Amino acid sequence: MNEAVPSRSALRDQPADDLADLGVWLSESGLLNRPMDQVVDTFCRRLNAAGCAIERVFVGLSTLHPLVRAYSYFWGRKTGATPLMSFAHADIASPVWQNSPFATMIREHNYRRRQSLDASDAELKSPVLIELKASGCTDWYGLLFSFSSVPVDISDRTHPSEAGQLGLAVSFATDRPNGFTDADLALLDRYVPIFALALKGGTMGMIGQSLLATYLGKDPAARVTSGVIQRGKVQSVEAVLFYADLRDFTRIADTEPGEVVVAMLDEYFDCMAQPVVKRGGEVLKFLGDGLLATFGIGTESRSDVCATALDAAQEAFGAVEALNAKRNAAGLPATQLDIALHIGEVLYGNVGTETRLDFTVIGPAVNEASRIELLCKELGQNLLISDRFHDAANKCRGRLLSLGRHELRGVRGTTELFTLAI
Repeated sequence: MNEAVPSRSALRDQPADDLADLGVWLSESGLLNRPMDQVVDTFCRRLNAAGCAIERVFVGLSTLHPLVRAYSYFWGRKTGATPLMSFAHADIASPVWQNSPFATMIREHNYRRRQSLDASDAELKSPVLIELKASGCTDWYGLLFSFSSVPVDISDRTHPSEAGQLGLAVSFATDRPNGFTDADLALLDRYVPIFALALKGGTMGMIGQSLLATYLGKDPAARVTSGVIQRGKVQSVEAVLFYADLRDFTRIADTEPGEVVVAMLDEYFDCMAQPVVKRGGEVLKFLGDGLLATFGIGTESRSDVCATALDAAQEAFGAVEALNAKRNAAGLPATQLDIALHIGEVLYGNVGTETRLDFTVIGPAVNEASRIELLCKELGQNLLISDRFHDAANKCRGRLLSLGRHELRGVRGTTELFTLAI
């Protein structure tokens, strides 16, 4: 009689029953991008079941992110894996990192180190090792894995290649009276590289998603990773357009050093973008000294979305006012912010060449928003709102004041424009 064989998909989520299965499970974890905490916890528990007597484990993964330099997990025999922790770029210079055994290993280009914790505190030097000794651990084993063919000193913050800094740091501590046995170390040396590869699979996916969201925006990134990548693949959607620009910034850029201009732009971009993002809007493009953002009209009413966009604009003006006060007090150049709010149908998706695409919005409504913003200085207003926005904004229409009808360059006919009533 033929015996039924479990399908491969049924085996994938079964816990590893022995060390042979553990290797298979780790390999598939990398292919399937299993959650990192699940991979760490299962791996550590299987090592203990195999007699390795692991008491504490640290896992650190470097990443590419404008705010985060690395992520880490801690695992304990009694506590399991802790929630994911993040470290900022500035933390690389902190004593916590610089005095860690991993920092020493990197400086010495030593990618494997064993340290008996029976040594004196003066010999251990590292606060991490001293703390492990105090907790009852007797031996420490650390390994480094580079995700690049050319290892780079990740403590060197001036190195031009961020990609070379991707890698994994992992350490194991035991409370066995005589430390790790030769069999323990052989077991770790055999399976930790597969463990590192499993974590790399999940890490690279996380890094890719994070980078796409940083450069494209959250929603475009999700669409691209889900397969919306063909040129000309667009959809027609209705959206509120938030078009912002700094007034007379070119004059400032012509008279100030480049690094001053960039630092100034970053501060003003924070004022413009943060109110949009925290209300669910998408910053699609930075345009020199301005930006284009959208608020999609989905399950919410057009009136609610218009009110949200108007609130974002008001907060942006408040943030710029506070920033200007700070810059003026410091004797730094300051400027004003102009914003145009409009609503209309736009084409949302991939536009560009066969080898270089941009995920953005195009259409007459986008052009009209940019033309409206150009009238801010001429009309002496920092905020201009289209008649279409006014008509859709039932909940905040009473806050708007008509400025009469005006011609928009390149647009047929005239458009009634509004601003906030004082």
